[in-house]
Amino acid sequence: MGPLKLTDLVGLDVRLAIAEHLTREIGPQFTPPPLLRRLVRAGYLGKKTGRGFYRWEGEQALEDC
Repeated sequence: MGPLKLTDLVGLDVRLAIAEHLTREIGPQFTPPPLLRRLVRAGYLGKKTGRGFYRWEGEQALEDC
């Protein structure tokens, strides 16, 4: 499993919160990418909402995203 699929499973909102915390505590090398912020703002939180870096149908990620 790659990092984007793992992020979808954990939740993009969770990944964003972790990156923001690490940025504050450790430094700018952990600044979340603008794409992650846009996806979270749009409500694409990963598997729990059915869409993130992938589209989800049941337990399956649809690979055409």
